[in-house]
Amino acid sequence: MTQPKHIHLSGICGTAMASLAGMLQERGFRVTGSDAAAYPPMSTFLESLGIPVAQPFAETNLDPRPDLVVIGNALSRGNVELEKVLDERIPFCSLPQILHDEFLVGKSVLVVSGTHGKTTTTSMLAWIFETAGLQPSFLIGGIAENFGRSFGLGDGKHFIIEGDEYDTAFFDKGPKFLHYFPDSVILTSVEFDHADIYKDLDAVETAFKRLVNLVPRRGRIVGFQADDRDNDSDNANASIDRCLQKAFCPVERYGRSERAGWRIENLKLGEQQTSWSVLRSGKLWAEFEFALGGEYNVWNATAAAALAANYGIAKEAIAQALKTFRSVKRRLEVKAEINGITIIDDFAHHPTAIEQTIRALRARYPQSRLWVVLEPRSNTLRRNVLQDALVRSLALADQVVLAAIFKSEAIPEAERLDLHRVVEEIGKRGKQARILADADAIADAIAPELRERDVVAILSNGGFGGIYEKLPQRLRQLERKTHAAKALGEN
Repeated sequence: MTQPKHIHLSGICGTAMASLAGMLQERGFRVTGSDAAAYPPMSTFLESLGIPVAQPFAETNLDPRPDLVVIGNALSRGNVELEKVLDERIPFCSLPQILHDEFLVGKSVLVVSGTHGKTTTTSMLAWIFETAGLQPSFLIGGIAENFGRSFGLGDGKHFIIEGDEYDTAFFDKGPKFLHYFPDSVILTSVEFDHADIYKDLDAVETAFKRLVNLVPRRGRIVGFQADDRDNDSDNANASIDRCLQKAFCPVERYGRSERAGWRIENLKLGEQQTSWSVLRSGKLWAEFEFALGGEYNVWNATAAAALAANYGIAKEAIAQALKTFRSVKRRLEVKAEINGITIIDDFAHHPTAIEQTIRALRARYPQSRLWVVLEPRSNTLRRNVLQDALVRSLALADQVVLAAIFKSEAIPEAERLDLHRVVEEIGKRGKQARILADADAIADAIAPELRERDVVAILSNGGFGGIYEKLPQRLRQLERKTHAAKALGEN
């Protein structure tokens, strides 16, 4: 595709698809897109680029006929745009295919993969390379605040990309990351997820084994090593160990374990700052600090530092990059602070990620009452396969509010998450939990109950009915009523 042409992205509001749209536009293509529904941050991101987004899907969105249609992996047969593409033989491809052919060929490709932590780790790695003056290209599954966007096309030789294990398209059920042909890989974690496409943990491991097996001998893999002192370390290490056995390149491990080549020590999780030391092969290598909370972010940062060091970046440049790192949209993002009540948006939608998020908030707000408001939306979370783990993670909060399962009718009843059972089990652990239908019901119910110093973590991987705006709005309404009543009383 050497000549500018019209490319239409069906399913453009996915984080990777929206980023691809921006990249194609920068390359000189005319870009349009469509989706079922658009919501921040990607909707506002596309608007800022001037890329038109048609809603909902419709055959007319493909008029005039585009030269190429990129089919998002959320689309399946029966989608009206997909059916028109097939009927009229409009050329089409997947996101990973055009990404590889148009942007990755000729680059040194660094893939950040794993069940958790991909987006933040990719953002950190890209910022380290940028701070070091290497002008990397990057593609991230979220808005990296240091860059103000989710992609960048730099003049350097490196392309840093978030490697997603989800399937590629309706016509290509293999993982996206197998299209990227990495020179190096970060592997943060391997757990069961994406229950709609993976039968079990063994199937998930098979995908990561294939990724690991793609790295050339001259490459490098940096993989997590769970701490032997953790309860679940044997299981966590076993999965990653099995995947890394497929490597033909040098492998380095990171974490708090005594066996990690890049070992984390002296971890201090403060209310404003996090600091830690990194030992390389048992000897002090560097001291790091940043403003992010949560031990998992220290793991992410150490992985990025280890791979960056293997690319010749000085530890001083790495330390400066981490110190100035500003996180990613929808990762412990403070959305509002009203009357001492803090409302936080986080993307966590897997029990492990939920647990890590809650622990991070406990360290950051040690004196606060912590609310967790969860929308079971992902294809895994809507199922009961990880129900017991979900109960254990949610019970770490003080108050739990569960929204109705997103499109519950799409999940067979026998496989569906049992919200009432979750509430019951959380109650047995001495914590309060309840089910409320939607964003409006939640905002109306909990706003009057919130008090100064409370922290409300809203967890969803979707728009959640606009709750991020509705709850602050409800709190402000209550604040105005309180002031008005007080003024009447004084008169």
